[in-house]
Amino acid sequence: MHDSTDRAPHADRLVADKLAAARTRLILDHPFLGALALRLPLKTVDNPEWCKTTGTDARHLYYNPAYIETLSPQQTQFMVAHEALHCALSHFARRHHRNKVRWDLACDLAINPLLKEEGLHPPPGYLIIDDYKGLTAEEIYPLLDENPESEQPDEHLYDNSESEGGSRGGGGGEPDQGKGGQGGQNDRQPRQPPRPSGQGEEEEAPPPPLTPDEQETLKVQWQQRMAGAAQQAMQMGRLGGTLARMIDHLLQPQLPWRMVLARYLSNTARDDYTYTRPSRREGDFILPSLRSQEIDLVVALDTSASIREQEFAEFIAEINAIKGQLRARVHLVACDTELSVDGPWLFEPWEEFKLPQQLTGGGGTWFKPVFDWVEARDVDPQALIYFTDAEGDFPESPPNYPVLWLVKGKLPVPWGERIQLN
Repeated sequence: MHDSTDRAPHADRLVADKLAAARTRLILDHPFLGALALRLPLKTVDNPEWCKTTGTDARHLYYNPAYIETLSPQQTQFMVAHEALHCALSHFARRHHRNKVRWDLACDLAINPLLKEEGLHPPPGYLIIDDYKGLTAEEIYPLLDENPESEQPDEHLYDNSESEGGSRGGGGGEPDQGKGGQGGQNDRQPRQPPRPSGQGEEEEAPPPPLTPDEQETLKVQWQQRMAGAAQQAMQMGRLGGTLARMIDHLLQPQLPWRMVLARYLSNTARDDYTYTRPSRREGDFILPSLRSQEIDLVVALDTSASIREQEFAEFIAEINAIKGQLRARVHLVACDTELSVDGPWLFEPWEEFKLPQQLTGGGGTWFKPVFDWVEARDVDPQALIYFTDAEGDFPESPPNYPVLWLVKGKLPVPWGERIQLN
């Protein structure tokens, strides 16, 4: 075990100077990343059992001086920006039920291609898969093996549980510090008082995991910091590419897709008033009365290989919950490059809307057969809802009825309304 007494004072000063120079260079060359890096005070860790390299708890950047000594100035910049982006992207508050080791890897794979695109050079051990560039950690997570073998080079110290109610596994080495990773007051380990060390503070004990309230507070703080840093960098003309698009997406007001879908359908099927003359027995006055009628919905499922059955089931369950309130008759159509041989299926308002037992598909995606079917059957739907990843060939022009695309992934649609599924 490395002991701080074995290190010469000038060695710590050199490490502190290297970190200060890395942050300064980020401010000059990458002002967005540099502004975020300045929000993470430095803490020295001479205990490799819980911090062999670097890490963050969303409040500080922890670093082992012996590790920093091995890095080049360019690699140090990458490392500092990497920890800052973990915080800015609120990775500490987005894991929820997911496995920690797999989630941590997904977060790293979301960040590293962005930093590579910015021209930064990774230290050894920082895995970069260019195919994941532009994807969020939530989108990368299901693409990974359930038990990934890759070990993260840095420590994600804001969370130490393997899953909800579980224990931490892999890559960290420290014992659990709290039940379920919630980090209540009784679970926290006492800290040693910090001591100055160069431009950082020396930390002897690992930080406790964040509580749910702390996660929410820090999430808001980092969103505000990210928005400010992005605005400043854009004014300088120094923010663009994939990183700018991801920041813009994350700063958009996020509503759950279920809420957006329910609001859309409610507006489509809104009850209206009629002034039709009533029977003479009702009297001579013509007063407005509430008119309610059944509506026709067409629900289309993209059965290409990229959509999972569990995702179909969640989508179908949500439509079923909504359709009873709207008195909606639903035509279910499944399609990849052609319509499913067993469909379409019709569900009356009083019938449960459920996924058919077997759906043919698994090939490419062509959206036109669904719209051709609607036209051939002379169905006049109040709306057509298409659940898809948007990877396919669209009809050239939209139909004369509303179309709502519920999209898994980031691809655009040429027309109609688009709701982001994940």
